[in-house]
Amino acid sequence: MTRHLDDATLDEFRGQGATVLRGMFTDWIETLRSGIEANMDDPAPNARIYTGKEGGGRFFVDYCNWARFPDYKRFIFESKAAEIGAELMQSASVQLFHEHVLVKEAATGVPTPWHQDAPYYCVRAPKTLSLWIPLDEVPRETTLEFIAGSHEWGKVYRPQRFNSEPLNENDGLEEIPDIDGNRGDYTIIGWALQPGDAVAFDYRTIHGAPANTSQTQQRRAFSLRLLGEGATFRRRDGIVTSPPFPEVTLRDGDPLTGEEFPVLRG
Repeated sequence: MTRHLDDATLDEFRGQGATVLRGMFTDWIETLRSGIEANMDDPAPNARIYTGKEGGGRFFVDYCNWARFPDYKRFIFESKAAEIGAELMQSASVQLFHEHVLVKEAATGVPTPWHQDAPYYCVRAPKTLSLWIPLDEVPRETTLEFIAGSHEWGKVYRPQRFNSEPLNENDGLEEIPDIDGNRGDYTIIGWALQPGDAVAFDYRTIHGAPANTSQTQQRRAFSLRLLGEGATFRRRDGIVTSPPFPEVTLRDGDPLTGEEFPVLRG
């Protein structure tokens, strides 16, 4: 296998729970832009659109559409995303969990609240990776930010919707700390990004993003959720998961198999 990443990048991912990959997907930007345009014209039933209290642009969120849009499918199966995933996760096999599209139009007064991805999901997995790929220039002041090392805290925080409402009331999980009110207490990392760059992070890493205050610039991002060896299905009856995967009939603890979760490598 061709190696795409150097040791410093791999060490940063493992130590901080997030790293930046420069120019890794430049050749795929127009394909993904085309896919997102088609997706916004034909959203799935679970798509959500958030708006700020004072109006402004939309925050469009949708997922699990890769089988409907050929541009997404081409990227997932033909790009080097799976090879990069194998390197970062140190995994011989890589499979798709889902894709996730997040579009903040110009003047979208809706931040992405601080959260972990893992508590939303119906999987247990020792090796996880999100690849967050911007399709527009993202300045440092509005980029996705991470709490360095939070993937090793051993904490599972209450998941919430992107309007800050809890995904599940009374789920018994701990509230995420007030990070914005105490930024000096944390090592917060983030990068100015160009189309074709990617940010790679562990499902357990706490992350969030400010509102898009630009009056002219939208922020489109395609995020790919990948899994390495040892992933199993987590059946959570009575608990809302996101994505919900209502058609999956796997039992709790079953290996993650089926057409919803194709193996991309290995």
